[in-house]
Amino acid sequence: MATTTEIEEARDWQGELLNCAACEHGSGKSNARCQLGHACVHDRYARRIDRFFRWNPYLAKDYFEHPYFETRAVAAKHAELFYLPRLIDDPDETVRQSVAQRLPLHSRHFRGLLGDPHREVRVRVAERAEPKDLVTLMDDPDYFVRQIVARRLPCALLVRMVRDRDPQVRKVVAERVATEWLPTMAGDADLAVRLAAVSRMSPGQLKLMIRDPDWRVRYEVASRLDPTELEPLRADPDREVRELVEQRLADYWHRTELPKACQQG
Repeated sequence: MATTTEIEEARDWQGELLNCAACEHGSGKSNARCQLGHACVHDRYARRIDRFFRWNPYLAKDYFEHPYFETRAVAAKHAELFYLPRLIDDPDETVRQSVAQRLPLHSRHFRGLLGDPHREVRVRVAERAEPKDLVTLMDDPDYFVRQIVARRLPCALLVRMVRDRDPQVRKVVAERVATEWLPTMAGDADLAVRLAAVSRMSPGQLKLMIRDPDWRVRYEVASRLDPTELEPLRADPDREVRELVEQRLADYWHRTELPKACQQG
């Protein structure tokens, strides 16, 4: 419930004090349920506008032309779905984001937002879109949109993003792409991409990475490579890699020598 101070200081989006007497819902002028400073369609705070529409969802469509973008955006969260296309071309991206979060995925209106000029709208679309529509966003100009696509795209289609121009996108691809593409991604110029690829490579594939220029990659290789393939890494320039190799070789020799000792006994 609103405090006395909140009621006395409740203002609209232009900073003017709210006056229930001048409101279309005040003094019993409508059946709308509202409360100054707590649930008001004309308040400047989105949470109070949201509370008003939660109490009166049937009124949401009547505020699609309101001059305050927050009012339109919150109205889009509560209006019946078949009214939402009216907001597809709203001038404010916050409103279009609200629309993108609710439109049915198969509708042409939702697909129309794939090319929205604002990246935040396309982010919302990418988070919900079906695979056939995600393909459209694989070449999106914004790296974060493409990153979401890389997380959600069917693995069979990820190969088309192996050479994405942004390393953060390629890292996501390396975490999911089919294993036959891991050697390709393990040759990436970016360390994070190589590490993501190497962490998924089979022992047989790891042999290709023994000479990687970064010790962190070689350490990962040394931790998982078959012990019989570790010899080249005993002379690694990094001490931590060499120590790991020696420890693994010692364990391996201990395991292989033990059965012989038992047989001799």
